[in-house]
Amino acid sequence: MFNEKFGRNKSDNVWIIAMYALAVIFLLVFIFPYLYMLFSSFKPSKDVISVNPTFFPKSWSLENYQTVFATSDMGKYFVNSFVAATVSTIICLLLGSLASYAISRTAMSKFSNVLLVLVLCLKMIPMSSIVVPIYTLVQQFGFYDYLPVLCIVYAGVNMPFVLWMMISFFKDVPVDLDEAAAIDGAGPLKTFTSVILPVVTPSLISTGIFTFLLAWNDFLVALLLTSSNAKTVPVALSEFLTSYNLDLGPMTGAAVLFSLPVIVISFFLQRYLVSGMLAGSIKG
Repeated sequence: MFNEKFGRNKSDNVWIIAMYALAVIFLLVFIFPYLYMLFSSFKPSKDVISVNPTFFPKSWSLENYQTVFATSDMGKYFVNSFVAATVSTIICLLLGSLASYAISRTAMSKFSNVLLVLVLCLKMIPMSSIVVPIYTLVQQFGFYDYLPVLCIVYAGVNMPFVLWMMISFFKDVPVDLDEAAAIDGAGPLKTFTSVILPVVTPSLISTGIFTFLLAWNDFLVALLLTSSNAKTVPVALSEFLTSYNLDLGPMTGAAVLFSLPVIVISFFLQRYLVSGMLAGSIKG
């Protein structure tokens, strides 16, 4: 669009150049903290905390990355984060897509409307308000620091988000497809798996990406429900800063490694992310 307008007249050119300049400024503001962390991770540990800090390393070193894996079980914590985020996302997509499909096809009933409002209310409750009762229940049942429990809690916490995302997508699928499948003798489950689900697969992928990132970036739930066996990377990162210790060098290395999956997902699946964000912004 910009290429078509560029050069049409002087006024358009000025506006386009100003928009590009503004975009570059915003990009630099948002990306500066990450770039500083990235370059700091390649500095020797003594240069990360310095009286005269520099943006670029004076000498490049992998010392911080070696320290991360030598002094902690960071590999295990990465596996825990990946398993918790992946399993909870699969549970959310499996149960959430079935529930949202059923609600979208019975949207006129009072029960469906009540269920939708209830789900919205659950999503509005602050996480800090529900995580304490969850912690109490987990402690009473003896499942503290248990990775499967963390997966189930993440699935339950993120389920309202999946429901609201998928309902809007299922409502866009014409009911005529359901009726045509019924005429051919397909039951509700066969219609869902063979006819409806292939149509909403791109939407399912975008919802899955957002759900995975919600679980991957969680700190509060993992902090309260884990201690060592099921500890995730965000909790391990916080332990680099204590009252008696300030290991900013290894912390920057671990933070860079932790952000890599998010960057890879955003780069290769950006079209699904954009479609999901646009759907949410338009349909609410």
